[in-house]
Amino acid sequence: MMSFFSSKKVQLTDHNCVLPHALKIPALEKLVGKRVVLASNSPRRKEILKTFGLEPEIVPSTFEETLPFSAFSDPHEYPVATASQKAVEVYERLVTEQPDDAPDLVIAADTVVLTHPPEGLSSMRFADEPLGPQDILEKPTDKDDNMRMLLDLNGGICEVVTGVSVVFPVLEAPGYKIKSIEERTKVYFADNEESLLRAYVDSGEGIDRAGGFAVQGLGGMLISKVDGDYQNVVGFPAASFFKFLDTLVEEEIDFLSD
Repeated sequence: MMSFFSSKKVQLTDHNCVLPHALKIPALEKLVGKRVVLASNSPRRKEILKTFGLEPEIVPSTFEETLPFSAFSDPHEYPVATASQKAVEVYERLVTEQPDDAPDLVIAADTVVLTHPPEGLSSMRFADEPLGPQDILEKPTDKDDNMRMLLDLNGGICEVVTGVSVVFPVLEAPGYKIKSIEERTKVYFADNEESLLRAYVDSGEGIDRAGGFAVQGLGGMLISKVDGDYQNVVGFPAASFFKFLDTLVEEEIDFLSD
């Protein structure tokens, strides 16, 4: 008689996302041997995490980033909501596809550029410029759109906001929990000559970047000052993220539990 059960053990993949140079902090020590997934194909986020000793598995999210910006009374909630949707999509997909090797942690992030930082973000602001509603600056559609964005930003200030969400398994329904943070950084643009802006646009670097510039690349020539976490402007607020994980280790019983 044939058995429906096999005596052969399921061989699970060995996971080793924590690199040797990682600092010995509670969160990273907890991640040793865990399956950690980054729901993004961004080389910048991957490199930032690797710099600090974390090399997660890359599984890009298929979530279509179509949340209506106008639906959020607070614009800072927009990237957090998008990051949460990305993380949940990847977590649910992997649990369905690989139930014997479900992820212990899925990380997702979304970075947006907003105009006119709100009063109170910093003690420094343009005293003679009234603060209006914040608008989101998406990736430019073409070079003309990139030039329009840079002309609007030139000599002014914008706010870079990254929402970071993590999803991890818990016993109660729906079987996972979502926790999120946000990081805000102000970027001051120098009063650049239009010829410099045009040269930057022609380089093509800003086409695939929210706000139309990359502070860590050639776009750094356009910037006079960054007020806040520089890594956040690049695409991932590493310092806040690892503090966030340490807090989850202390406060969430189910977080990374064996």
